[in-house]
Amino acid sequence: MSRAIAVLRPEPGNRATAAAIEGRGRRAIRLPLFEVRPLPWTAPDPRDFDALLLTSANAVRHAGPALAALAPLPVHAVGRATAEAARRAGLQVVAVGDDGAATLVADAEKAGVRRALHLAGRERTLEAGGIIAAIVTVYASEPLPVPPEAVARLAGSVALLQSTRAAHRLAELVPPPRRSGIALAAVSARAAAAAGPGWQRVEIAADPSAETLIEAAIALAD
Repeated sequence: MSRAIAVLRPEPGNRATAAAIEGRGRRAIRLPLFEVRPLPWTAPDPRDFDALLLTSANAVRHAGPALAALAPLPVHAVGRATAEAARRAGLQVVAVGDDGAATLVADAEKAGVRRALHLAGRERTLEAGGIIAAIVTVYASEPLPVPPEAVARLAGSVALLQSTRAAHRLAELVPPPRRSGIALAAVSARAAAAAGPGWQRVEIAADPSAETLIEAAIALAD
C-alpha cells in the first residue's frame, strides 16, 4: 500500500492540496501547522510604483477591500495559484513565474520594472531594496497547536514541505529519534535543509509548483 502524504500548509491551501492528492487516488493527512490571519494595512498611492509583486495567494486572500486601490498596477506573481487569485480580485497579471521569489524579481527587473510594491506576509523571503521600493505586510501565519497524537499520525508518511517555515516547525514537532520513518518532499533545497537531519529520505522538487511537489511526494510514497 502506498504511504500517506501529509499536507502541512495552512488553510485554504491545505484543503486544495489534499484534494489534489486524493484525486490521484492517494491518501492525504491534513495537518495544517499554521493559521493565516489578515493584518491591518493601508494601501499606498499606486502612482508611486510601476508594478505589484505577489509571491503568495495569501496576500490577495487577506488583503481585503484596500487591495482595490492597487488595481492600476500590473502584477508579477509567483505561481499559478497566486496569479489566479489576483485575477479573481480584479488585478491585471502580466507575468507568472514558477521559480520562486528571487527569480520573479530578477525577471521583473529585466522587463523594465523599477519601483515595485510587494504585498507580503509578516514572515517573508524578500526585503526592500533594488527594484522593490516598498513592502506592505498584509497577513501573518500563526503557529497552530499540534497535539502529540496528531504528530504520531505522521509515522510512515511522506510530508510535504512547502516552505522553510513549515520545515522548521516540523523539525520542532518531530524529534530526531522519530524521524527515520518519515520521508520529506521539499519545495526547495532551503526548505529541505531547514528540516534538519534524520529523515528517512528527502526529495527536492524540480520546481516549486504544487503539481511538481505532489509528483515528488507520490514517487516517495510508492
